[in-house]
Amino acid sequence: MFTLWLLSLWLKDASIVDIFWGLGFVVVAWVSLLCAASPGPVAWLTTILVTVWGCRLGGYLAWRNLGHGEDKRYAEMRNKPGRNFALFSLVVVFGLQGTIMWIVSLPLQILPTLDGQFTAITAIGLACWATGLAFEAIGDYQLSRFKANGANQGKVLDEGLWHYTRHPNYFGDFLVWWGYFLLTLSADSSAWWTAIGPALMTFCLLYFSGVAHLEQRIKNRRPEYADYIRRTSAFVPWPPAAPQQSTSESVSSSHPAASRKQEPRPL
Repeated sequence: MFTLWLLSLWLKDASIVDIFWGLGFVVVAWVSLLCAASPGPVAWLTTILVTVWGCRLGGYLAWRNLGHGEDKRYAEMRNKPGRNFALFSLVVVFGLQGTIMWIVSLPLQILPTLDGQFTAITAIGLACWATGLAFEAIGDYQLSRFKANGANQGKVLDEGLWHYTRHPNYFGDFLVWWGYFLLTLSADSSAWWTAIGPALMTFCLLYFSGVAHLEQRIKNRRPEYADYIRRTSAFVPWPPAAPQQSTSESVSSSHPAASRKQEPRPL
């Protein structure tokens, strides 16, 4: 992250940190594996899975971001009066993400030291990872196609996976990291404490840099998003709530049973 920070100073673009986020975990996984004395088969499998996940994410973000200048989130930080952005970005952008990466990747760091064999939990972890990767990849693909259509400018995507969750890519990331934890747990049950990694990732996805942070920005730009929030689950995929009833139907909808149908879906 420090080296990446130096590169960002030369490029005058702090948003490159997003592209290298997934690739950073690939580096952690391979360094941990190659430094281990005798990593087991589960460790090799997990490192390959991390490589697939990290390269897909990094490649997608590079395709989406490169050539468009610095992301406006970082540009706003840079242009704040009186701020030494070089030092600020080292601590708040690159330093903070590096610290989070170190904690989140604990299962990947510990797994190569365990000589675990394949178990039923390994299969569950692999299924969890595969489902998460599918949610991430399909969600990103559907969003990119939606944005590529100029007729959708200012509209809200409410099709495909986005019909059932407002953030299928974040939900997929959630599953991926708990999948890594299950793979580590399958190698040795004493590694249960590495759950702190996916737990921190879950917190970040929901309350720090994920759902809460992104939706605050979207609501200010797209009036339709408020209704999308009302009827669509924020995180866990769930059938959407019933459409808003018209005024003529408001009397019948005042019945408690009808009111429950209009409540927003749970997280």
